[in-house]
Amino acid sequence: MSRTFWHEHDWQLVHTHAQSPSMHMALDEVLTAEVSAGRRPPTLRVWEWASPAVVIGRFQSLRNEVDADGANRHGIEVVRRISGGGAMFIEPGNTITYSICAPLSLVKDLSFQEAYQLMDAWVIEALAELGVQASYQPLNDITSPAGKIAGAAQARRGNAVLHHVTMAYDIDTAKMLEVLRIGREKLSDKGTASAAKRVDPLRSQTGLSREAVIARMIDTFRRSHGLRDDALTTDELDRAQGLAKDKFSTGAWTADVP
Repeated sequence: MSRTFWHEHDWQLVHTHAQSPSMHMALDEVLTAEVSAGRRPPTLRVWEWASPAVVIGRFQSLRNEVDADGANRHGIEVVRRISGGGAMFIEPGNTITYSICAPLSLVKDLSFQEAYQLMDAWVIEALAELGVQASYQPLNDITSPAGKIAGAAQARRGNAVLHHVTMAYDIDTAKMLEVLRIGREKLSDKGTASAAKRVDPLRSQTGLSREAVIARMIDTFRRSHGLRDDALTTDELDRAQGLAKDKFSTGAWTADVP
């Protein structure tokens, strides 16, 4: 297998109605498997969230990351994804999330840092066009002079790589600190005001609606790499629904640390 480049692939866009947190986790697994098997072209999937969530990385400890009482009090579902990285606090109107399911050849012979930087370059370009001085910060952050904007995670499965990014469009810092333990520990001696500075949302930096930011991102990807509108197949949806129920909604998976 030789390395390939963006323009050599027939990129598809999947941007559909809102899904539950567990369904999003399942769709990442299913679509990555489909790209790996060659049954689906490389895909950019822009997520819409049906409900709030905390998404923890594959290798994180649920107990260390999440305050269960805080999550229950705010009606926030906790799910575990198949990629690594840190915990993400999600509220539907405040979050922009996307994943790229690509052939492994796109990142062949690249270090993990190089792979993250490659996969984030297009969105940094899109943000620049919106007036945001965004940059890649190793290993898995997109940041600006005003603060962190996004966190990324990757997983390599078979012949495919999954690159998953969650961006802060807006954020309820007080609620986040009631739900995430790690953020609380990092900020315990600095107060909530400092928490807002650690993550600087795109709403304040652009003045645009969430939908307008997403539209610019999609336009930039389309212009840079080519992108055709697509939809999930019935088989993909059926398989994801099964995984969401039997795996990603279960306490056994959410609490599991390999």
